[in-house]
Amino acid sequence: MLGYIFLAVAIATEVVATTFLKFTSGENPKWWAFAIVVVGYVASFFALSQSLSRGVPLGVAYAIWSAVGVAVIAVISWIFFKESLTWVQILGLLLLIGGVGLLELGGRHPAS
Repeated sequence: MLGYIFLAVAIATEVVATTFLKFTSGENPKWWAFAIVVVGYVASFFALSQSLSRGVPLGVAYAIWSAVGVAVIAVISWIFFKESLTWVQILGLLLLIGGVGLLELGGRHPAS
């Protein structure tokens, strides 16, 4: 269970870092955003490594980390940065999350 708590922390810190990456680009980059990005990514990889050391399989951890991160960033980008999110993109996100769910489910029930 603790492994999945660390995985949740890894996802949250990665999402924060990726969101603030938006503030490091453009015509007026914010210097303070660079610090948040670096600290967020370092914290994310540290938490991901802690998740792995507590028994979460690498394939499952990485799939959950990346898929949830992509989905959350897409929604954050749509809400806060007014970026597009089409029905086709939403379907892709749902398929991505469904695939990760199947990966997790398949790992818990080995094939006969």
